[in-house]
Amino acid sequence: MKISEILKQKKFMFSCEFYPPKTEEGMADLFRAAEEIKSLNPGYISVTYGAGGSTREKTLEIVRRVKHELGVESMAHLTCVGHSRSELKDILDQIRSSGIENIIALRGDPPRGEKKFVPHPNGFRYASELTRFARDHYDFCVAVAGYPEGHVESPSKEKDWDRLVEKVACGADFIITQLFFRNEDFFRFEEAMKKRGVSVPIIPGIMPITNFSQIVKFTQMCGAKIPDAIVRALEPIQSDPLAVQERGVQFATEQCSELIAHGVPAIHFYTLNKSKSTKKIIENLRGSMC
Repeated sequence: MKISEILKQKKFMFSCEFYPPKTEEGMADLFRAAEEIKSLNPGYISVTYGAGGSTREKTLEIVRRVKHELGVESMAHLTCVGHSRSELKDILDQIRSSGIENIIALRGDPPRGEKKFVPHPNGFRYASELTRFARDHYDFCVAVAGYPEGHVESPSKEKDWDRLVEKVACGADFIITQLFFRNEDFFRFEEAMKKRGVSVPIIPGIMPITNFSQIVKFTQMCGAKIPDAIVRALEPIQSDPLAVQERGVQFATEQCSELIAHGVPAIHFYTLNKSKSTKKIIENLRGSMC
């Protein structure tokens, strides 16, 4: 089922993102976590795509298994990095033949060791081009990424938000945001999109904090900011994983409660292939999600 159709049902939903692991043990862990998430009735599960298509086959395998074995709707990530148009068409053909109806079209990050994105000579430079290509040649539901604090490579938030308007105009059905911790950043972003004429659903992306040093690294890479109050709370306990996880669940529960009260149609959780914190947050939110 297309996620755009699920969103039209006007019933709040949550979704989760996983990434393809490098080992068979990691794959087993992923599906144990996915089974835990399934028990909470997610709207869908998405699966990321490695730089230059490095996890291409695993991404396709996981989205197929999630949909056909777990019985949960799935969405495949697809990036422009390292692919020609004909290669992207082959990948989209594979996704379609697997019965997957949903993709998220991304430009993608430069491969490890490279600082600047360089498009394939016969490929796409922007996610908007990939979005248009998927829309013109297929019948997928297409999501795109949005950045409440602006993309780290953009000269300004306004420039980045204008690019997002282009992606929506090229056929995006909904937007999933990069992780953020300050809801005022999301509200400001949402209002800016409305003023630009964007009417598709905007789904906030939330990453539960489970490891302090890890989240600091992630936010430095993507340009998101951790509120000082969260830093002050986590720094003294950063060597206690359980304590960090518990506080992370508390922070995310509070953040999501405010977003739900605000009226967001859904919340997308970046799970890092773990289910414990996300499961606890969803359980905490059950009353407000009805």
